Amino acid sequence: MESTQAWLSLTDLGSIYGISATHCGRALQSDGWRNPNGLPTSKALKAGATCTKNHHKISSQELWNAEICKEVLEKAGLQPLSRTKQIEQWTFLLEALNEGSPSINTTAAQMAEELPKELVREVNDQLALRGCCFRV
Repeated sequence: MESTQAWLSLTDLGSIYGISATHCGRALQSDGWRNPNGLPTSKALKAGATCTKNHHKISSQELWNAEICKEVLEKAGLQPLSRTKQIEQWTFLLEALNEGSPSINTTAAQMAEELPKELVREVNDQLALRGCCFRV
C-alpha cells in the first residue's frame, strides 16, 4: 500500500516550521539524514524519510516525507507554524521587500517564488488589505 503522506521539497518542509530550506537541511544534517554535500544519507533512506523525484532525466530533487521528518525537526526545537502565522509572516516579508531597502538585494518577486502555492490566494488577499500593490 502506498503512503498518502506529503512528499515535500526542503523549501516546503521548512515553510511548515517558518524556516528556510537551508535551515531545514541543516536540521536534517545534524541528525544524520543529510551529508555535508546536502544529499540524503542511507539513514534517511532506511527511515523512509526521503525519495528522489527526477526532472527531465537531467537533474533530480530530493523530496522529504513531512510526517517522518517531523520528529527530527521537532527534536531540533522547531514547531510548526499555524497557517495564520505563515500567511502573516509571508505578507509582512513580501510587503517589506516590495518597499525595498539598499541593504537587501532580494526582490519581492524573487522571494515569492518560495511561497507555498496553497498560501498564494490568502497572502495576496492580506497584501491587498494592507494596501500593498505587490501580488504573487
